[in-house]
Amino acid sequence: MSDLGIRSLADADIEAVVAMLADDPLGAQRESPDDLTPYRAAFRRLADDPNQHVVVAVREGRVVGTLQLTVVPGLSRRGATRSIIEGVRVHSDERGSGLGTQLIQWAVDESRRQSCQLVQLTSDVTREDAHRFYERLGFTASHVGFKLTL
Repeated sequence: MSDLGIRSLADADIEAVVAMLADDPLGAQRESPDDLTPYRAAFRRLADDPNQHVVVAVREGRVVGTLQLTVVPGLSRRGATRSIIEGVRVHSDERGSGLGTQLIQWAVDESRRQSCQLVQLTSDVTREDAHRFYERLGFTASHVGFKLTL
């Protein structure tokens, strides 16, 4: 694993990241790897926001993982800053290698560096393997999440 690097997302990485986002039953329904235009527009918005950290894991020049970390200042919890982990993906041929753990550890370490008091994430109710993974890393399923599609 020593040849693994974690760095900020670059425009040249978008195609590989979108392919990973689409490479599962849920992602296949909501992602469109054949048209990168909306992803490139989103990348520009993310790059302009200092509270957004989209990273890729790279091994031997190949993008093999990704996640987004959002830092959110707030009033609750005595003015605590929290972070939100989103869009965690590991390339299918890297799953089970410890890469996911390294990505989440990067996010936790960066959250500490940014003086966050809480790291949170959501995971689709159908992703039972992911739930076990996050619990092994110390996360607790403490809340019920809600969404409203607009």
